[in-house]
Amino acid sequence: MKKQQILYLCHRIPYPPNKGDKIRSYNQVRFLSEHADVDLVTLADDPGDFAHESVLAQMCRRVKVFSLNRHLAKIRGMWELAAGRSISQGYFYHPGFQQTVDAWVSSSPYDAIVCFSSPMAGYLLKGMPEYQKDSQDRNRQPAQFVMDFCDLDSDKWRQYARQASFPMNLVYNAEGKRLLAFEKKIARAFDHSVFVSRAEADLFIKAFPGAGQVGVIPNGVDFDSFSPDRVMPVETTGAPMMMFPGAMDYHANVEGVCWFVREIFPQVLQQVPDAVFYIVGSNPVQKVRDLEKTPGVIVTGFVADIRQYYRAADLCVIPLTIARGVQNKVLEAMAMEKPVVSTSVAVQGISASHGRDLVVADAPGQFARDTVRLLQDRDLADAYGLAARRFVRNHHDWDQILKMFYATLFMTGEGSTDEIHL
Repeated sequence: MKKQQILYLCHRIPYPPNKGDKIRSYNQVRFLSEHADVDLVTLADDPGDFAHESVLAQMCRRVKVFSLNRHLAKIRGMWELAAGRSISQGYFYHPGFQQTVDAWVSSSPYDAIVCFSSPMAGYLLKGMPEYQKDSQDRNRQPAQFVMDFCDLDSDKWRQYARQASFPMNLVYNAEGKRLLAFEKKIARAFDHSVFVSRAEADLFIKAFPGAGQVGVIPNGVDFDSFSPDRVMPVETTGAPMMMFPGAMDYHANVEGVCWFVREIFPQVLQQVPDAVFYIVGSNPVQKVRDLEKTPGVIVTGFVADIRQYYRAADLCVIPLTIARGVQNKVLEAMAMEKPVVSTSVAVQGISASHGRDLVVADAPGQFARDTVRLLQDRDLADAYGLAARRFVRNHHDWDQILKMFYATLFMTGEGSTDEIHL
């Protein structure tokens, strides 16, 4: 039987799977390539990422990676904003990418085309009528167009606007409105719109009641790899250890750890004076580096294996004040059998229960008290860790999730919005 053919467009090269969006896109590409011929077109904003093209080439039928110059991308983004469109569309545009998409769609009878992140849809929207006509001319059903929005990015920009000062609050607010208009345009044109959580999907439906097929494909965890039995803990000071994992040049992560060190950590130290807080993640900006001036705060920068830090930590804290979708860092920590103390926005896309699988606190005082309680009560912390790993095993197994995703690609477009869910 002839394999299905899938075109997959991705805004960041999906390897290595070391951060949220890349974990999701890598696992999709990996799974789809086991069942179909996958052609991948993607962007790389780090020259070192081109070394990973060979790994993807072993999985996919064809791979094309284009360089994204961040400086030029920002200029293109602001130009698009001035022209009445969204920053995101301009930021992720590359003429060579467009040419490759046009050429491959014209020459290949794709059964499905997947866009990962909304800016990728821009490469298809202009030519969509021609693409669909070409497919029909081959006496085939038109390709299924699937948009994996992941999160509702337009709402994230609105969150930024509420926290930013003039004039950036105006820029962020404009981007939120224009990106939402673009997201609606995509949903009207594509066969399926997919989000990472029910909360994200419902938020989009509320903003766009006329949306058609809207479904949920959750994030997963490599349960066997993220296991406390698979790695040895990294060597630390031996003091009670909290950790936060994440890319430390990402605005939401930066603001989160700064808030924790400023508002929560001093309260923890009053009860646990030898406690340490590890900030574990690549590319820490100067604002994060400066946090090391606070006694007890350790900024690691890039680490080769973050599982060793999960293994060493007594608990993970996720003090995000801006968040969308499903935070992979929460799922990974839970899979590693660690108790988690998190703000509510960081776990809004996860169905875990407060008080059973993890602890949720938003006020600094309560966040500090819950953190101290878990640092001081080892039996309670262990109970939360066991419940956390059990929850991930039952609800976030990649294989089961990706079987649903594969089925999504070849649905007819008829039916309710609840057909794709977990």
